[in-house]
Amino acid sequence: MAEASSSEELVLAFLAEAGDEFVSGEAISGKLGLTRAAVWKHVDALRAQGYRIDAVPARGYRLAEVPDRLTALELRPLLNTHDLGRELHCHEELGSTNDRAKELAEAGAEHGTIVVAETQTAGRGRRGRAWVSPPRRNLYFSAILRPDLSPARASELTLVASIAICEAIRQAGVEAGIKWPNDLLASGRKLAGILTELAAEPDRVHWVVIGVGVNVNARAEDFPEELRAEATSLAIERRTPAPRALFAAACFTALEDWIDRHAEEGFGVIREAWRERSVTLGREVTVRTDGREIVGIAEDIDATGALLVRGRAGVERILSGDVALLRPR
Repeated sequence: MAEASSSEELVLAFLAEAGDEFVSGEAISGKLGLTRAAVWKHVDALRAQGYRIDAVPARGYRLAEVPDRLTALELRPLLNTHDLGRELHCHEELGSTNDRAKELAEAGAEHGTIVVAETQTAGRGRRGRAWVSPPRRNLYFSAILRPDLSPARASELTLVASIAICEAIRQAGVEAGIKWPNDLLASGRKLAGILTELAAEPDRVHWVVIGVGVNVNARAEDFPEELRAEATSLAIERRTPAPRALFAAACFTALEDWIDRHAEEGFGVIREAWRERSVTLGREVTVRTDGREIVGIAEDIDATGALLVRGRAGVERILSGDVALLRPR
């Protein structure tokens, strides 16, 4: 069964690479080392899984439509990363992709391993909040990283991830911005969130898990009533659904690109890119942290990613907390 599935992935990848062009059965069989009968069998199996593949005598096969699913069959042909997503764990349902990724990380999973779920029954946001995860609407994934970073710098990866996901959202046609430290907003409403967890010793990081939840094709009615004024999705903003597999692959690519830049160039380039995409800086904010409430102007992030807020007592350095954006400066 595993061998057949692998061959189906190869046939699908070959058809996907051809785009709108027809590919002859002879070309597929020659390229992949399969018989013409085996090619037909795999095409038939793909059709049974929801793929629409046209077949025209003397022209061959063409991939006409891909089902809106997030499995290895849909994702692998779209990947152009060197590490992220090369090891994929795709699930119809999980309690939490972060929890599963942490289990895999503890068991020795390699850098770049990604866990994807169509729905989460116990999805989490920051500070233990629930993350609403309607099935087959959105993108929920967690990436396992094994960075060469000191534990003190591991928090930088949250900002790296926020830049990457913001970039993928903008490429999908939605003008998103980052609310410190790791929420993505569009039209002032929450579109995506990031949750970073890690295991470390005093002098080294064992692993980092970056969890990402993006509202892709959620409709207003998919959100609890109390969140409808605060949440949005790509589909709501674009007024048309987004292809989830393509968007997922774009997220993986952007995340890997920015992780590589961070490793090669340091936090300075990340700090500048985050500033450019921020919807927090220059705004009056309320920050709730450690049982306190701070009101002031969000002026900058420092060289560690902490938020600098100028309030009545001067500039305060915020390492963690809930930020509410007030009126523009």
